[in-house]
Amino acid sequence: MLLTKRLGYSPMVGVAVSAGSAFVGSAFSPINPFQVQIAQKVSDVALLSGWAFRLVFLAIALGLWIWWTMRYAARTRAGPEAEEMTDVSEPDGALGWRDVTIFAIVASTFVVLVWGLLRWEWEFDHMSALFFIMGVVVGIIGRLGVTGTAHAYAEGFRSMGYAALLIGFANAIYVVMDDGRIIDTIVRGLFVPLADLPLALSAIGMSAAQGVLHFAVPSVSGQAVLTLPVLVPLSDLLGLSRQITILAYQYGAGLCELITPTNGALMAILAASGVRYESWLRFVIPRYLMLMALGAVALVIALAIGYS
Repeated sequence: MLLTKRLGYSPMVGVAVSAGSAFVGSAFSPINPFQVQIAQKVSDVALLSGWAFRLVFLAIALGLWIWWTMRYAARTRAGPEAEEMTDVSEPDGALGWRDVTIFAIVASTFVVLVWGLLRWEWEFDHMSALFFIMGVVVGIIGRLGVTGTAHAYAEGFRSMGYAALLIGFANAIYVVMDDGRIIDTIVRGLFVPLADLPLALSAIGMSAAQGVLHFAVPSVSGQAVLTLPVLVPLSDLLGLSRQITILAYQYGAGLCELITPTNGALMAILAASGVRYESWLRFVIPRYLMLMALGAVALVIALAIGYS
């Protein structure tokens, strides 16, 4: 957000670059441990199988999203933010050994993160610990000291307090519906009618139904565990490959992350950046629909080539 602001771009561009690209990448990803890998485990499909097909459409989807974002950014850019020069003698843009070391630590952290997710199946506690350690080390190397690093953490927690409340409220919706025994009824009502449709329409209908359901189930991993035990037997009866069923889940639930108000992460990012939810919807809805259309094309092609 700070970078886009300094470059003269609107907060909307910052949200599109950060959250938007992350949600699109997750929806089309061939390796997302919280989406496709969980879905493959639940569906009894080999992990990371079918990655090449997913990778092709990931490249297309991200390419489209980047192009759309660049066009919007170019139209709305106000110009770089003027910076006050507090010390004219200070070299502009010079990187010292501390800066290089900090960049290396941050990059190494993400390498370790990917390795931990793929090799040791890390969960949120492990990832939180990794980033906590990174923050402490970076703070000390950056000469904040122990006290300064602690203050920086406290300031960060304070700024995310409202966002944390939004995430809690979003999760509470699912808890109420689950404890009220409403979710299973919704799942049955959404997916059982698809059995009477042609295969291509069934696959596209699954994707659309996953999107609708995601408003009530804001967790993509939880939605996989909830819906795929119902959809996999149905797909087997219809002659629809399990990989295509997983694709329908990925595109439907994953892309809905862009628009659903029960997505705590999205609402938190919008709140932190000062972008109103209605403004975000006006920006993202046309792009969301085009990405859903791309997902439908992918499903039809997968059926045509016998993707499994």
